[in-house]
Amino acid sequence: MEHFHFQVYKPYGMLSQMTSGEDRQLRKKRFLSELFDFPDGIMPIGRLDEKSEGLLLMTTDGKLSDTINRSGIEKEYLAQVDGLITTEAIKEISKGISIGVFGKKYVTMPCLATLLNEAPTLPDANSAMRIGRHRPTSWLRIIIKEGKFRQVRKMTAAVGFPTLRLVRIRIGEIELQNMNPTDVLPLKINLPPS
Repeated sequence: MEHFHFQVYKPYGMLSQMTSGEDRQLRKKRFLSELFDFPDGIMPIGRLDEKSEGLLLMTTDGKLSDTINRSGIEKEYLAQVDGLITTEAIKEISKGISIGVFGKKYVTMPCLATLLNEAPTLPDANSAMRIGRHRPTSWLRIIIKEGKFRQVRKMTAAVGFPTLRLVRIRIGEIELQNMNPTDVLPLKINLPPS
């Protein structure tokens, strides 16, 4: 059976799912199905929360989805945080930090967190984000190999610098490059024959 794969720039304000069984959500929320006429059986590989944006992979291959989700593959994010983050806070994030995941304490695995000296080149932020014009912000590059619920946001909040804007720019070797929000590109994934 032939499978289909896509890379999507999930925009801010959209859920990482095709639709919802809840009428209220269907009326109030935006879903991936509005971006493209995807083939039947398509599913996102992993998620980005509603207020995060960037690279999301989609596939019709459930086995591939499981493999990627369990493999400890690198995910790279650019995070714009509230305030001028300290070197100490970046070190804390890097070495692993205690966050809450579904009501339980969880210590994140060590990761790579670095301060960017200047703002990255990205599409303009969604106006709904209301990123303060009056307060200073900092940009971080964070590379993790796990993906707990809202993990990057919880990590920066735990050191006192809440994330204002979060953009995933890479999953493994697949990069966002110069895609724009709502862009959908077919993706060729070469897998060894099973």
